[in-house]
Amino acid sequence: MMLTNKMKELRHSDMLSHVSGLGYLPRWSVLLLDVLICLIAFWVSVLIGKGVFEYQELGKDMTLWVQCLSTVGVQIICFWIFHTYSGILRYSTFVDTLKILFSVLLNGAVLLLTNNFILRPIIGQKYFLDTVIIIYILVAFVLLFCLRVGVKTLYETLQHSAGNPKVLIYGTKAAGIAIAKMLRSAGNTPYRPVGFICDPNDKQHFELVGMHVFPLNQKLIDYMESRNIRHVIVSPIKMQEINPAKDLQLLIENNIHILTTPYFTAFDGNSDSDIKRMVRIDSIQIEDLLERPTIKINTENVRNIISKKVVMVTGAAGSIGSELVRQVQKYNPKAIILLEQAESPLHDLKLDLSNKFPNTRFIPIIADVRNRERIEEVFMDFRPDVVYHAAAYKHVPLMESHPNEAVRANVLGTKNMADMAVKYGVERFVMISTDKAVNPTNIMGTSKRIAEIYVQSLFKKLQKENPNCTKFITTRFGNVLGSNGSVIPYFKKQIAAGGPVTVTHPDIIRYFMTIPEACCLVMEASTLGNGGEIFVFDMGRPVKILDLAKNMIRLAGYVPGKEIPITFTGLRPGEKLYEELLNQKETTIPTDNEKIMVARVREFPFDEVSKNIDQLIELTAHNKPFMTVQKMKEIVPEYISKNSVYEQLDK
Repeated sequence: MMLTNKMKELRHSDMLSHVSGLGYLPRWSVLLLDVLICLIAFWVSVLIGKGVFEYQELGKDMTLWVQCLSTVGVQIICFWIFHTYSGILRYSTFVDTLKILFSVLLNGAVLLLTNNFILRPIIGQKYFLDTVIIIYILVAFVLLFCLRVGVKTLYETLQHSAGNPKVLIYGTKAAGIAIAKMLRSAGNTPYRPVGFICDPNDKQHFELVGMHVFPLNQKLIDYMESRNIRHVIVSPIKMQEINPAKDLQLLIENNIHILTTPYFTAFDGNSDSDIKRMVRIDSIQIEDLLERPTIKINTENVRNIISKKVVMVTGAAGSIGSELVRQVQKYNPKAIILLEQAESPLHDLKLDLSNKFPNTRFIPIIADVRNRERIEEVFMDFRPDVVYHAAAYKHVPLMESHPNEAVRANVLGTKNMADMAVKYGVERFVMISTDKAVNPTNIMGTSKRIAEIYVQSLFKKLQKENPNCTKFITTRFGNVLGSNGSVIPYFKKQIAAGGPVTVTHPDIIRYFMTIPEACCLVMEASTLGNGGEIFVFDMGRPVKILDLAKNMIRLAGYVPGKEIPITFTGLRPGEKLYEELLNQKETTIPTDNEKIMVARVREFPFDEVSKNIDQLIELTAHNKPFMTVQKMKEIVPEYISKNSVYEQLDK
């Protein structure tokens, strides 16, 4: 019996889904329906006229059918003038109502003018009774209006009964209302709106478009659980008004699936493609919960150093490099050199860029920054004016196992690029560094710190000889969200696989920044620097990785620890519980951009630095990791290994 009832429910749901998914009537069908309604309206008007105004006294020679065809014929012309049939009936709006009204009024005006000022002087009497024309205007408008309201109401009723998950909309302004209307009227949408959410201090106990508005509090959570409402759509305007990390936390902690929509323009309901575009609904991203304030930069300053210049980006196919390329192209460079050693990613990047930015010249170059001769060939051929050096090895555990490779890529690669920049007269050289270079506890961070020391000491030496030398600028920032191999994509894969989500330590914290934000600040820092500076970015508040994992699980619609388990694996080699942006002995000074500061760091004489780095690079050829790491510790005395086999070198 239960199986039979279940099958009936499924057939009922399938039938409703089929009906709600029907295509649109062609325009000629809409016009035909309107014409039929006008015929009915005319005969209703005649009946009212005969009963009330003795319509038969108008004359024996005039037939009602000729009058009917004349009225409907003029009406068709009016429909054509206002394109009343071009809209989709189930998406009818106020604009469609006005079109109907104007077309009927125009028809009545034409008939009245013709009747009184053309026909009456010619044949000596009126062809129509004026009162009947007026009655026709009223009846035709009401019937045409009712057709559209009826179709719209029927369709929304079918959609409402189709069994889609119920959803509340957070936001009671125009954007929230528009989302509700679209979900109620558009076909093939996955959610059914049943109410709105307002802030706790907003007006309560009122309705919008026939749905109740609830304050955001614990009572709402209880109500949602009782009604099996597990989804909330946050309007794009509301996302800008609230602090998602705080204001959405109550919903997230109760495993409510948070959704949002992109910005959209006015909804007119007449274009199928517009409807599909506007009802796109996405899950809210973890980036929205990290309290990242909007970053503003001086675009004019960036344009001044990039416009009409040849710009080189190393590591161009990487997460940071590819975003730098996309941001650089906005400022009208003469050409962008995409320097990358990985063939396939570079090929894919070139195809994507050429498709999206056909007016920008992109030059893909296969080259390895560790190959000095090849790098000199590139500089000699293209003579770049600005260099963004993003090529590096970055994964801490891997580099802990391969210190020689870390030195070759991050130290030798930077030295080759910097030396060629000086030799071929580059105006600005911007090096991408990391917060792991501060009080380093691992190979990767130390190799980046040595690279920082080299470019800074090189600039100080050159500046004494030539004030107009290449300006070397270093930028430091923490983890970037969504970069290749970073924690967020890794967590997403683990959640998609059903868990467990692995966290190294329950107390580990990290600073985070989105890739566009980081690159935006890199672009700004490149304009602020006069050479030799190490810029550090305001990374906001640090994030506890355990909390990050829990929120990601909740955003995916699961319960942390129950549906998706979390396990702790222990700190990885070279990893520490927290990252620093500045050495304890370092201080910062502000810049014109409140998000960017200049670090005052210890300076080193170039001759000593150059000698030590040459020795370090030479050691990598012997494939003796401990000797290499020992030399790194000599160059960077604050480098103390942690959770690593190289801890014995610190004793």
